[in-house]
Amino acid sequence: MTGVTLTSAGLDPRRRRILFRCWHRGIREMDLVFGQFAEAEVATLSEAELDEFETIMAEEDNDLVRWIMGTWPVPERFQTPMFARIAAYKPDFDKPLRTPE
Repeated sequence: MTGVTLTSAGLDPRRRRILFRCWHRGIREMDLVFGQFAEAEVATLSEAELDEFETIMAEEDNDLVRWIMGTWPVPERFQTPMFARIAAYKPDFDKPLRTPE
């Protein structure tokens, strides 16, 4: 299960690749953060924004999750509006997926 709700049919090849990579990161937390961000924004990002997004995506998932969750300070090179936009899609990892019946 990927969580993808956005169809990639109308996207150019680069954006389709990014969308796929966002939902197949390696750890579920980053799938949720990057996948939700990509679904909401990848179609409208400029080429420069796509470049920056791919640079951020190239970082290790374990580092990214720590920066986004606030466990580690965000490196200066990623203290950018783009990183802040991505981090705004931080799901509530403490919230149970289902309520007990």
